[in-house]
Amino acid sequence: MKFSVKRKRGGDYALLVAVVLLSIIGTVFIYSASNYSAEATYGDAFFFVKKQVIGILLGVVAMIFTAFYNYEKLKKFTIPVAIASFVLLALVFVPGVGVENYGARRWVGFGAFTIQPSEIAKFSLILFSATYFSAYKDRATTFIGVLPVLIFGGATCLFVILEPNMSITVCIALLMLTMVFAAGLKIRVLLFIIVPALVAGVVLILIEPYRLSRLAAFINPWSNPKGEGYQLLQSLYALGSGGWFGVGIFHSRQKYAFLPFAESDFILSVIGEEIGFIGLLLFFLLLAFIVFRGLKAARKAKDVFGYILATGITMIFGIQVVINALVVSGSIPPTGLPLPLVSSGNTSIIIFMAEMGVLFNVSKPETITF
Repeated sequence: MKFSVKRKRGGDYALLVAVVLLSIIGTVFIYSASNYSAEATYGDAFFFVKKQVIGILLGVVAMIFTAFYNYEKLKKFTIPVAIASFVLLALVFVPGVGVENYGARRWVGFGAFTIQPSEIAKFSLILFSATYFSAYKDRATTFIGVLPVLIFGGATCLFVILEPNMSITVCIALLMLTMVFAAGLKIRVLLFIIVPALVAGVVLILIEPYRLSRLAAFINPWSNPKGEGYQLLQSLYALGSGGWFGVGIFHSRQKYAFLPFAESDFILSVIGEEIGFIGLLLFFLLLAFIVFRGLKAARKAKDVFGYILATGITMIFGIQVVINALVVSGSIPPTGLPLPLVSSGNTSIIIFMAEMGVLFNVSKPETITF
């Protein structure tokens, strides 16, 4: 006779607490970074905060659902999510539906609501990869075996780069490479994929004048301090002003219309200015804690599907954190990329919180059968 007993402990609640804490910290700094510009532009200092709170509330609901919905059942949604992802990516280019800002069409508008399809596309790639590798475990070591994932990821990158959105394209490409490696692809085969990808990246930079301008601004921002170099210089001023302990929360000076996108892509600059180097170390410890718990969940996953799912979710979070930090510190050329769970942006925070719920789900202990 067989019977099953569930262990008393549940999933990784510390992960969920860290996620909620990070989102609250992000909201505080969104207010600090945006209250002046929001008041000047919209007549409401809490304009961006209100939007973020709505996103967090919806994200918490999504996180609770995915935390307790059997993650193995997500397999049946792989194709529907993939179709929805590509449809939304295509709708970006439809006049009257796609929303254009600053020369890029990255959003789809439905009345007063907008969705950023690339955020959904990242999860779609993760889900597709997890479903594929769980069904064909032995194919992950060869190029032909991982080709379906490469095609899926390549098609996603093509749609996103056409928006254009170089930063998210790079994130998706790195995510794809990370997952095929985690699935078991041999190093020499991975290098065979990476080299052409790097060449393609160089070509994409060379064929677009605005990307060349950003590269030039990165190399020498002082060559055009009021043009392409302006944002990077203002970011460095903010970080430099923070010193060891910062100027104090809500006391940023760069937020007064000096630093563009202070509440979104460059919120880390304001955080560094206000809490300083020591505060940033603690802040990055919280980000690293989430990555650590995610990798732990992946390592202890009871099946291949959960392992790839947890690895993909953890890595896309980590990849975006690293790229955002490198951009605001002037370590790589400037590019628009939100800091996960911190930057202003409803689609991003809802999707990431839902993914963190999946991570918690994967971290649950396996039922012991006797």
